Amino acid sequence: MMSTDTLVATGNKAHSHGPGSPVPLQARSERPTSYDVDVFPVPHGREEEWRFTPIKALKSLFEDSEGTETPKIDASGPERVEIETVVADALKVLIPQDRASAIAWKQSPAALAIRIPNEAELTEPVHVNVASLGGRGYTHLIIEAGRHSRGLVIIDHTGAGELSSNVEIKVGDGAELRVVSIQQGDHDSLHLAQHDSLIGRDAKLKHVVVTLGGKVVRINANIRYAGPGGDAEFLGVYFAESGQHHEHRLFVDHEATNCKSNVHYKGALAGDNARSVWIGDVLIRAAAEGTDTYELNRNLLLTEGARADSVPNLEIETGEIEGAGHASATGRFDDEQLFYLQARGIPEDAARRLVVSGFFNDIIGKIGVPEVVEHLHEVIETKLARTAALTESALRKSNEPVLGQ
Repeated sequence: MMSTDTLVATGNKAHSHGPGSPVPLQARSERPTSYDVDVFPVPHGREEEWRFTPIKALKSLFEDSEGTETPKIDASGPERVEIETVVADALKVLIPQDRASAIAWKQSPAALAIRIPNEAELTEPVHVNVASLGGRGYTHLIIEAGRHSRGLVIIDHTGAGELSSNVEIKVGDGAELRVVSIQQGDHDSLHLAQHDSLIGRDAKLKHVVVTLGGKVVRINANIRYAGPGGDAEFLGVYFAESGQHHEHRLFVDHEATNCKSNVHYKGALAGDNARSVWIGDVLIRAAAEGTDTYELNRNLLLTEGARADSVPNLEIETGEIEGAGHASATGRFDDEQLFYLQARGIPEDAARRLVVSGFFNDIIGKIGVPEVVEHLHEVIETKLARTAALTESALRKSNEPVLGQ
């Protein structure tokens, strides 16, 4: 398995080699943010932030026009949780970082707000179901956890449409919040999203992204700290099949002292043109002394024709930190593991399923939500069964005699 385990320190800024020859922005923090759609031109695919993305498939979501449908949103939770519709700029933790997010902000004048009161400790999760009905639509979700509260919010995206969404998350001082976002749209669905989180003093946020469906899914997750002692854990699981593109981008902006971040994403890919992209950007600013951060991405290619791109980036502006690093690896099945299992009488297809399950188990165990974990295992088993059928079919074809020989 090819891997990169590196520690990088750099303070490079954007610069130019002269008139007419601008160099792309070097620092992640220098990319523009705005609520104004016109600040972001329609992407052409050569921009750094879009160069891995299938731009042509997303053409309609770059049009600054009203949606052709209103996605259906159902939300429910314990009695103490406040669920209401508010104006879009009620919180403003999020500032759009690309054209799709800016359009979604403009075309969603209202937002669904979920507020957990101060010191409330929820014993049941808040469920939010977002269903695309087949057209183009926009959604805006606000999640606020009050001071010293404890809660879990599960967002489930389904349907066959084209969805562009913004999610704002604010974790109050001393609060602990878990947010699980599940993307399991139909095979032809499109989903672009920006998730922005602001973590208060001594607060904890566990943000989990589970991407299992959709033709093109691209999730931008951004993290900032409102005070010292904040702790962010960002987990991701994805499984792309033939013709699917799953893209996850993260930006952790360490601007407060003594804060932690841990990013851990794992993905599997099977089938022709199965594609995944993972970009992990971490910035430790000069004032963020005592930072402790690490990011990790692992990808498992199950068949020929699958491709995974993984790019971890780390920018450090101060040497007064606890630790900082990143790692990335992409590879195929470990033949020794397969041989070990088969040598003990386990059939090859069952051995492959065991290897993949073992690959995912460490991160699935960290999710901590039984209903999500159980569902994940079921979907992964279904996808692995399809993968085994594809592999068997390919082997049969390769062994067929060629006419005339």
